[in-house]
Amino acid sequence: MARCPFDILGVEPRFDLDLKAVAENHRALAKTLHPDKHAGTSASERRLALGHAIDVNDAVRVLKDPIKRAEALFARFGLGTGEVSEPKPSPALLMEMMEAREELAEAVRKRDIAEVRSLSARVNATKDAALVKLSEAFRQADCTPNERTSILLAALPALGELRYAKRFADEVAAFEEALEDSPNQDRPT
Repeated sequence: MARCPFDILGVEPRFDLDLKAVAENHRALAKTLHPDKHAGTSASERRLALGHAIDVNDAVRVLKDPIKRAEALFARFGLGTGEVSEPKPSPALLMEMMEAREELAEAVRKRDIAEVRSLSARVNATKDAALVKLSEAFRQADCTPNERTSILLAALPALGELRYAKRFADEVAAFEEALEDSPNQDRPT
């Protein structure tokens, strides 16, 4: 069983993390586990240090990503995440994302960067609202197990909203990257 990323990095298991503290803990652990520090040790000790270094690097990736961090917290509280475990997204969210993707496709076709940025801002508002819902739910999770389960189950759809918003942001980033790589004469003004 994989160790908890919060435990690996020695930080309090919370959604609202001090990412600077996470980075500092990561840096200190990475320094301690660096291969140069173990050059004179036995092969098994070097493998062990390498395994710990991999765990530390994986843990920092999880904790820096709000989706993965939320998944780790849900798992810590015994709630599964993913397509099978999470409730289906609301029809309103699905419609909003479908319309936004259609508008994005049209803006990309027209190479309208202003419209792409406007759509991105709109979906970022959805992402920000989902982050607030998750943050508040995890803050309230310091209660009885039954209350905690109820609170976290109610917040679980926000994780799906966050996923949809991230996918959209990834699509926008891909468009912007493609636009940067295209010839200057094709760029919109």
